Amino acid sequence: MSERLTRSWRTVSLRWRVALAFGLVSTAIAGLLAVTTWQLASSYMLEQRERGATTQATVDGRLVADSLRRGSDELPTLLVGLTGEPGTAVLLRSGGRWTTAGREVDPAMVPAALVDLAAAGTTSRQRVVLGGTPVLAVAMPVGATGDVFVRLAPLTELDRTLRFVSAVLVAGTVLAGLLGVLLGWWTARRALLPLTELTDAAGRMAEGDLAARLPVRHEADLAPLAARFNATADALAERVRRDARFAGDVSHELRTPLTTMINAGEVLHRRREELPDAARRAVDLLTADVRRFHRMVEDLLEISRGIQAPHSQDLEPVDLAGIVQNVPDHLVAGARIDVATPAPLVMADRRRLDQVLANLCQNARHHGGGVVRLGVLRRDGHAVIEVDDAGPGVPAELRQRVFERFARGARTGRDGGDTGGTGLGLALVAQHVEGHGGRVWIEDRPAGGARFVVALREVAS
Repeated sequence: MSERLTRSWRTVSLRWRVALAFGLVSTAIAGLLAVTTWQLASSYMLEQRERGATTQATVDGRLVADSLRRGSDELPTLLVGLTGEPGTAVLLRSGGRWTTAGREVDPAMVPAALVDLAAAGTTSRQRVVLGGTPVLAVAMPVGATGDVFVRLAPLTELDRTLRFVSAVLVAGTVLAGLLGVLLGWWTARRALLPLTELTDAAGRMAEGDLAARLPVRHEADLAPLAARFNATADALAERVRRDARFAGDVSHELRTPLTTMINAGEVLHRRREELPDAARRAVDLLTADVRRFHRMVEDLLEISRGIQAPHSQDLEPVDLAGIVQNVPDHLVAGARIDVATPAPLVMADRRRLDQVLANLCQNARHHGGGVVRLGVLRRDGHAVIEVDDAGPGVPAELRQRVFERFARGARTGRDGGDTGGTGLGLALVAQHVEGHGGRVWIEDRPAGGARFVVALREVAS
């Protein structure tokens, strides 16, 4: 049981744990003060009430004893006059007979031990409940023949006062606990604000925002953390830019010799019929690999160019229906085209959007048996492009991996073999979509296969 509670407690966020700890401590302190206050207040008020009732009973007992010694006939009238406040009752046992005045009380309800002590010559008092009402019974001897005088003073007002005080103390304890939780929440929020900022900045960097930094603070404990994180982020951003420049430089330098190799391969390919079979197969393999290498170099160059979000001057209102029309016919041959009316508009770099859709269609052609549906519609205030293929689909555990660079093992062609892809097409799709502030993900196509979804912010026409 304790292990279960420990595991449950660990699942609670640190902020809530601090808040609850503050609340528990505040409740404990307030509860201790409330109990102490209750004990002192109730003891004091009860003592004052008992002392006053005993003093009044002593005075009344003397008057009754004096009346008994004189044998006055006005004793019943005296008893009535001694009742005082409402709810008070006085009882006199004289000669074995009870006489009562004030509130109607059955003498048999008075504790016998109390009466016996008074008859033996000892004044005594006891808190009892008679008829549902709390009273203080004071019994004292009067005369020398075992006569007893009993005064029953009501404790109703004192009971109400104590109940009110207890309610106030309980409410104060609960309020102190709630205020403790609020204070703990505020304190934890202030104390964990740097950690929250660090988490947000690290998350933005993980999403590709290399400009994410922590605000510089002047607190002695927090300034080194912000400085170290920002220095690490600067070094990481510089390394990414350096790697991108390197990839771009290498790709650019490779374009010229690759162009020469492609042209030479085309010449050989046109004259392949004049070559022996072995040389013909070698020419075919060489031409295919050179073309694939050329596509890879072009993709690497594009990645190095697009490592940052598109510049604002490159953005323009783009009609997604026009983007669909720009897809080469051989990539969407036989596919159903669904375009919402009117077609949604987005602020985007048209060239990059063309490449996004072309790469998705190329991916469907190489890995999913071709495009069977191309849709442009709206979802939850976003413009959405859907590309459905006829392949086996993408397993859930691979749906993030396929957007990584060179993730060529995530999907294969219909024959289960390599399709000649570069492993960079979907990485470019993810980079361009995220650069536009959108999202790309994979769903299951209702009729089987995969559905690649691109969501971008729609703008008013």
